[in-house]
Amino acid sequence: MTARDKFYLIREDILPEGVLKAAQAKELLARGEANTIHDAVELVGLSRSAYYKYKDGIFPYSKVERERLATISMDLEHRSGILSKVLALIAGLEGNVLTIHQTIPLQGMANVVISVDTSGMEGGLDDLLSLLLKQDGVKRAAVIGQGG
Repeated sequence: MTARDKFYLIREDILPEGVLKAAQAKELLARGEANTIHDAVELVGLSRSAYYKYKDGIFPYSKVERERLATISMDLEHRSGILSKVLALIAGLEGNVLTIHQTIPLQGMANVVISVDTSGMEGGLDDLLSLLLKQDGVKRAAVIGQGG
């Protein structure tokens, strides 16, 4: 998938049968109710070729929603403008900051935890972490959670 892919939210009852069955087969595999793709497609009545055609294009809504939010923990030097530069970096990548929590600086360092909506972000989460770690004053940055 690329950043230019378009997505649609579609009610289950209007999905074509092959797409819906591919989603059902993926769920059987994820829950361990089918051990192989062959078993899963046989259980739902779908050909393996149709499964492979649709499997990378359909996801349960809850999974898509969960993957667009990230919580990042950082240790920042206690100097004027460091947090502002971090926020500008995230905004420049089209990330949307949802929450910010900063501890009181101790021994010249403050811990900052930021929740970011990454759905419109250019590049991935790994790119963001790499850029954060290169930012002056950022001593540590790590993803501590992903969820919706």
